Amino acid sequence: MEITESPSWLISQHPNYKRWKKAREISLERGKFVKMIISRFIKCKSLNILELGSGEGGTADVFSKDNQLVSVDLSFLRLQRQPNGINRINADALKLPFKESSFDLIILQDVLEHISSNNNILHYLSQFLQKEGLVYISTPNRFSLINFIADPHFGLPCISLFKRDQIKKYFLPIFRKKDIYRKDIAQLLSLNELIKMSTDFDIFLNTKLAVSELLYGNKGVAWSDLHLKLVGLIKRLGLENFIFNIADDRDSFLNRFFTPTFYLILKRK
Repeated sequence: MEITESPSWLISQHPNYKRWKKAREISLERGKFVKMIISRFIKCKSLNILELGSGEGGTADVFSKDNQLVSVDLSFLRLQRQPNGINRINADALKLPFKESSFDLIILQDVLEHISSNNNILHYLSQFLQKEGLVYISTPNRFSLINFIADPHFGLPCISLFKRDQIKKYFLPIFRKKDIYRKDIAQLLSLNELIKMSTDFDIFLNTKLAVSELLYGNKGVAWSDLHLKLVGLIKRLGLENFIFNIADDRDSFLNRFFTPTFYLILKRK
């Protein structure tokens, strides 16, 4: 059954249109970066993979060449825009039509923050994983100073700290009237919140690899104007080695309050 939607992301007059368009244009590069991270933990071949919130299929396209992949998205229109040959399902991430232990890997790329009832989502998804299955998550950091300066979804200051209800009540009616009825407004998550949500898993951060690829110029890591300007400033000041050396994959002060996006691998216990 088709789930109705209002595709504001295709309206060229929308304030976020250029941001969304740029993300779509580099979807394949983003998918390759996702595969780079996952390949550190499992060989990405002959896997049964579920991707939730798969968008227009850049990541699904990368993985489907060597694996069996199911692409799930709430947007029927986005699924229609995905490449041919991908197994596409129009469904809610909290109402999945799969049997237990169906997948070796579940991918949530920049989608967890958009799921309104996400407190138990990882526990719910664990039933669909094989015994030692993995979950990949990328999601913006609620408490990152960088995201506080410019929220990754709106490009404006302070919004990253707001809860979804606050954004809908105070922000959207004034600054984004066209988005008032959207159900997928993002509420960013902190590292502490992610840890609490992941009790069924061992958690592995991949910040150091992300920093390395960002400084190397990997287009799949960052595409917002602020992030690209910061990278340019770091290079002009000759701070690449310093930034790389202080980056770490621990539950650290830097990851809690500076890292703009978490790249996580969860391994089922």
